[in-house]
Amino acid sequence: MAEPFLEVKALCKSFGGLQAVNNVGFRMEKKEVLGLIGPNGAGKTTLLRLLTGILKPDSGSVRFRGKQLVGMKIWEIVNLGVACTFQNMRPFRRLPIIANVMVSCLSPRSMRRGEWVKIVRAKAMDALEFAGISDMALEKASTLSQGDLKRLEVARAVATDPELLLLDEPFGGLSPAETDLMAKSIRRLHKGGRFGRLHSEGPAMIIVEHKLQQLMKIVDRIVVLNFGTLLAEGTPDEVVNNPLVIEAYLGQGGGQ
Repeated sequence: MAEPFLEVKALCKSFGGLQAVNNVGFRMEKKEVLGLIGPNGAGKTTLLRLLTGILKPDSGSVRFRGKQLVGMKIWEIVNLGVACTFQNMRPFRRLPIIANVMVSCLSPRSMRRGEWVKIVRAKAMDALEFAGISDMALEKASTLSQGDLKRLEVARAVATDPELLLLDEPFGGLSPAETDLMAKSIRRLHKGGRFGRLHSEGPAMIIVEHKLQQLMKIVDRIVVLNFGTLLAEGTPDEVVNNPLVIEAYLGQGGGQ
């Protein structure tokens, strides 16, 4: 049997007496778009940090294309093809926006793909166009609004040429119109519509998002966390009609 694209097994992480992630496991296949949802405090961002090496799990494993990610450094995981955005953006605020993205283009993974010196600026502009902020390429990152900082964060992640892209609330801070544009961009990226000169396929994705109406239009499957545990898994229709999920969001549960 072939190795799954991503396999998470019995992942656990606690902070003092709080069990933030408790025995979580799931699989995803190449080119799948997976939604990760749950009430506030359910453990979603902690799980993303475990997948990307920012946090070390207490126990469990994360295998990407058959390689064990637990114990790897963050930059090693990025160079394997895993990139992530987070809610707390930390751009180089004194640098122009395009320079922020060019830093990502200079990663070893990006540089080994060809004549990187000649294409790095064009590639950075492609990422900014994807995110919808190419018209501000020469502005300093410190001038950006919260919504535009979110789009810069996404541009920096996609510029690393990921095979697996993790997005932590990509619609956070965006207006309804901006949310629609970002959703369309994410769908286009998944279909391989970005960096057409270099790629014919888009990355697989795991998306954490509270704006469920938009998320349901993008994902193939959803994993639901509550109080750090795996509550449910299935298609969008299966999940939204699951009594346990309804109770977690609307009943006494809440994962606070």
